[in-house]
Amino acid sequence: MGSSSSTSLVSLLLPCLFSLLLLRLSTHLNPDPTAAAPRFKRTPPLPLRFRHDGAFKILQVADMHFGNGAATRCRDVAPEVGGARCSDLNTTRFLRRVIKAERPDLIAFTGDNIFGGSASDAAESLLRAISPAIEYKVPWAAILGNHDQESTMTREELMVFMSLMDYSVSQVNPPGSLVHGFGNYHVSIRGPFGSEFVNTSLLNLYFLDSGDREVVNGVKTYGWIKESQLAWLRATSQQNLHAPAFAFFHIPIPEVRGLWYTGFKGQYQEGVACSTVNSGVLDTLTSMGDVKAVFLGHDHLNDFCGDLNGIWFCYGGGFGYHAYGRPHWPRRARVIHTELKKGQKSWVEVESIHTWKLLDDEKLTKIDEQVLWRRSSIRL
Repeated sequence: MGSSSSTSLVSLLLPCLFSLLLLRLSTHLNPDPTAAAPRFKRTPPLPLRFRHDGAFKILQVADMHFGNGAATRCRDVAPEVGGARCSDLNTTRFLRRVIKAERPDLIAFTGDNIFGGSASDAAESLLRAISPAIEYKVPWAAILGNHDQESTMTREELMVFMSLMDYSVSQVNPPGSLVHGFGNYHVSIRGPFGSEFVNTSLLNLYFLDSGDREVVNGVKTYGWIKESQLAWLRATSQQNLHAPAFAFFHIPIPEVRGLWYTGFKGQYQEGVACSTVNSGVLDTLTSMGDVKAVFLGHDHLNDFCGDLNGIWFCYGGGFGYHAYGRPHWPRRARVIHTELKKGQKSWVEVESIHTWKLLDDEKLTKIDEQVLWRRSSIRL
């Protein structure tokens, strides 16, 4: 064998030998046999699809404001809720109760999942906050609010971390697109197995980063959805014209304020905290035509749904016990239930969209059930 061949062989073998040496060294430094084993993300069955009964159920969890678990106290709760013993663990118990009761097909965490000022380690807080979804092996998607990044991770780091967590379908951003923020992505829900639409998206979910805080003309305001995000949204919608869609983002748009005067279902108990900038989100959604409902967080004491240009804008209501709330006004979650129409041989297109809320009381009371959209209706 020539010297050049020997040199080439050595250059190929050296990285392998070095890797084996590091693995051997790590085993000596940490005798735990699982320490050297690779850890792979546990993923849900993909793509997501409607169930065999033609239904798909989403649980919206808004504003958990998770901190450090048992060490983080509750805010604005009645004495009978637990007093000094009330903590983030109440939020965890509530999430477990709702998952067991509703058996959702997807959980949408719509921002302020952790409360940065109370979370000493952002990654640890996220793992604890999301743990019931992982425990029950429920697929979940998340976006950011205005408080998530106030701990030890940036907004980009948070979205990367959540995209890598077990059973997450979250994405950092759409591949190949230059889009503002982090957490702009599309999830399609396909037809059930056995239907002619098994490879077709029958429901589209758009997740958007509404930002945190910004300064406009020297004045602080909340973030807003930028034009690059709206351009991506329009382009994505054009590829899915025949299926209804939902949008999820944290901070409401300015037009939501006007619902006080035009009617709503639910509780409108605090002012709508939105940006001073109107970036044209409502006009974009209206022109797209596929979005039937938008689901928001941010204002914990609002849990209403109201119609803007034929699109329902619905708050989730405050979920977390470390978030501000109101004594004797139970924490709550929103459920979105979509049903397909039954054809002659199999399930076909979406027929109806319902929503309701569940209260964290003794009976897990169901309130404010309403129809958001029905295919036979022109407008509700």
